[in-house]
Amino acid sequence: MTSTPSLPESLSGVVGAAHVLTDPAELAPFLTDWRGRYHGRAQCLVRPGNSGEVAAVVRLCAAAGVPIVPQGGNTSHCGAATPDGEGQAVLLCLSRLNRILAVDATNNTITVEAGCLLAAVQDAARAADRLFPLALASEGSCQIGGNLSTNAGGVQVLRYGNTRDLTLGLEVVLPSGDIWNGLRGLRKDNTGYDLKQLFIGAEGTLGIITAAVLKLFPLPTRQVTAWLNLATPAAAVELLNRAKRAFDAQLTACELVSETALGLVLKHIPDASRPTAASPWYVLAEFSEAEPAAVGDWLATQLADGLVGDGVIAQSDAQAGKLWALRENISEAQKIEGISIKHDISVPVSRLPEFLNIADGELERAFPGIRVVAFGHVGDGNLHYNLSRPDAQDNAAFIACQPAVNRLVHDTVHALDGSISAEHGIGQLKREELLRYKSPVEMALMRSIKQALDPNGLMNPGKIL
Repeated sequence: MTSTPSLPESLSGVVGAAHVLTDPAELAPFLTDWRGRYHGRAQCLVRPGNSGEVAAVVRLCAAAGVPIVPQGGNTSHCGAATPDGEGQAVLLCLSRLNRILAVDATNNTITVEAGCLLAAVQDAARAADRLFPLALASEGSCQIGGNLSTNAGGVQVLRYGNTRDLTLGLEVVLPSGDIWNGLRGLRKDNTGYDLKQLFIGAEGTLGIITAAVLKLFPLPTRQVTAWLNLATPAAAVELLNRAKRAFDAQLTACELVSETALGLVLKHIPDASRPTAASPWYVLAEFSEAEPAAVGDWLATQLADGLVGDGVIAQSDAQAGKLWALRENISEAQKIEGISIKHDISVPVSRLPEFLNIADGELERAFPGIRVVAFGHVGDGNLHYNLSRPDAQDNAAFIACQPAVNRLVHDTVHALDGSISAEHGIGQLKREELLRYKSPVEMALMRSIKQALDPNGLMNPGKIL
């Protein structure tokens, strides 16, 4: 009598035994999120090699009633790619779907599979004398599928928009195992619902993105990078608006960094060095295709007006890289320093100073001696607002207060017409918080979409909803 094969055995028949992992030691790296906060279990990890294999895997899991957790580079800050603790889920790793399918320089598009590293997409665009502008500190490890599933933002949203704005078409494996091929490089396609928007930002809860058509732009021939000292966040917002008036779209990035955030980088990241005298706040600005002399003259005016206290303009690509490393290594420095209560919030740009004033004050009154590490994208109102205590023992007790801390921060954000998640998504971390700040109508609409596409609730369960 022939026994019925187990699910891992059936999956091996689709992708090959070498691409189905069941050994606990081999699974371990995939069962913990990047921050080390969430830990899960899975019956196996499967690595399909193309969209057809993804579809076959989904069909097998659906027939068995087994949940599927898609995983890209496993760089989520919200536990969005980590399974629960029941051990029934199948982890679906997309790393083998890593091909650049087409580059159409004339149409300014690139078609890529979801497992491509963001850095590989950037390199392929650059080889065609084009720019793919999505830029993240994790670009060497995060994958395009994850970027799409979280609607990633990054440092150039100010000029180019977030991932949603950079996407023209998708290929998606649906919960039924059907493949929707929407890989069209069209700027105009007014033929009904824009289906791709359902899957961008859905964190794999509605289907599995397997490929995408992305926008490209002319590759800048020159860039000017400046690190500037400012006294207050209000001065940073004023500087942003002055720069936009003077340079318009040539201002491609405008990042805000606090002295506390910079201090952690200087403490933990080798070869990091302070570029200017100490200041409460800094702005890292990037100007593309602007005349260096024009940027220098403009900055001289800001210095003369007293808006900028000090500053430095990079004189080479290497110097610009060192300035950007100060900003991009903040998250890594925080990880080394220890656990913190993290927030990824957005408010209207005009209200960023108000948010910091209110939230800093209320947190200090509630938790005297708290350390605020604030940095982010002043150009689009997105702030990473992370809280801890310098002493490890005191910090452990403070971390236990996370619900009260979140309530204070998120209520302040909500009162200022902001969002509790700007670019990191919801995942497990903010699932319950979402119920407080989304209206019942919004939640009902989201649940109805989930029910329509994934009636059995097998796609990345426990995330968002």
